[in-house]
Amino acid sequence: MVVVAYTERLSGPYIPGVFVVTSDPSLSTERRQAVTRTAIVGAVVNLLLSIVKIFAGVLGHSQALVADGLHSLSDLLSDVLVLFAGRHATQGPDQSHPYGHARYETVATLALGFLLFAVAVGIGWDAANRLFNPTELLRPDALALAATLVSIGAKEWLYWWTLGHAKRVRSDLLRANAWHHRTDAISSIVVLVGIAGTMAGLPYLDAVAAFIVALMIAKIAWELGWEATNELVDTGLGSDRLAEVTDTIRSVGGVRDIHMLRTRRSGGQASADVHVLVDSDVSVSEGHMISVLVEQRLKREIDEMTDVTVHIDPEDDEVAPLCPSLPLRAETLARLASHWSEIPAANERQRIILHYLACQIDVDVYFPITACLREGADPTRLRDALQEALNDDPAFRAVRVYFG
Repeated sequence: MVVVAYTERLSGPYIPGVFVVTSDPSLSTERRQAVTRTAIVGAVVNLLLSIVKIFAGVLGHSQALVADGLHSLSDLLSDVLVLFAGRHATQGPDQSHPYGHARYETVATLALGFLLFAVAVGIGWDAANRLFNPTELLRPDALALAATLVSIGAKEWLYWWTLGHAKRVRSDLLRANAWHHRTDAISSIVVLVGIAGTMAGLPYLDAVAAFIVALMIAKIAWELGWEATNELVDTGLGSDRLAEVTDTIRSVGGVRDIHMLRTRRSGGQASADVHVLVDSDVSVSEGHMISVLVEQRLKREIDEMTDVTVHIDPEDDEVAPLCPSLPLRAETLARLASHWSEIPAANERQRIILHYLACQIDVDVYFPITACLREGADPTRLRDALQEALNDDPAFRAVRVYFG
């Protein structure tokens, strides 16, 4: 089995046999800029909204609006978290982080989930307390209603604007933050209904609206946390995406089959390693070329794929026996020289290629063309003699002779 890993080197000298897959630097720059821009704009909007809603909720006597203002304040904290994580997640690989820093984005998404859940528990607890203590129920007025309408418009715009950036740069962190904004917009709609209902003579509706907001926030928190946790424990791509990866690999010329395909996700990116079965007589360089084509095609056709490792197999190592006891090249050549010491023509050999297949070694022996042109030369008899000399050594299977 030949293990080949390929990289697009951004700088530095070429090192034979050493390749590392890296992501497109232009995409990393665009992602970093998108994360920074959306985080700053979101922070400004959330700061203004949290101030407006908390003060309007207090002055306008709406518990639901105060709760919604605290939700916006949590959005502000999340924007700071997004900005911090985004700056780190888009950094390229280094010695300490050879696979990059995308997991910072995943950890930040998980932290957002915990933050949202904590906010949901606080809002829900306060709303339930007011529901069971009627004397603490508030009666909101028109100021609270107007502030809620402003909040709905601002947060819905922020949702669509952030989601557009998330889709363009394929960032799960930005997508999570966009849904955070959408949650705030939806919760404000619930608050609007609660305030309007209370103003219409239903005193419990404002507290009920606050409790519904808490449940909605908790649901989003669970979804974000669950998705981030799956990434942290190296959950692979979904079955549909795996089928696309498999079909893409099999479309490469020279690929007979694939097995041991593994994938994992990291901050909107994906990596894969796979064993590719090729004909047993391909050269190392041809196998390397096939692996390069597999890697390039996966990165081109699977949008999130940024890291690929390809193992080239001359036989299916899932079913082929493991034979670590077979001698390596230096020992093998010494044994061949010993076995063929009584065959004078064997001394003219120029090159030997070894094939480790089916738990034995096939030997290709190359002779100069003159060795088969001289008078009395018999290539068939030479091959038979070389083969017979190896029959008593179980490490060897077949001998093939070439002249040229």
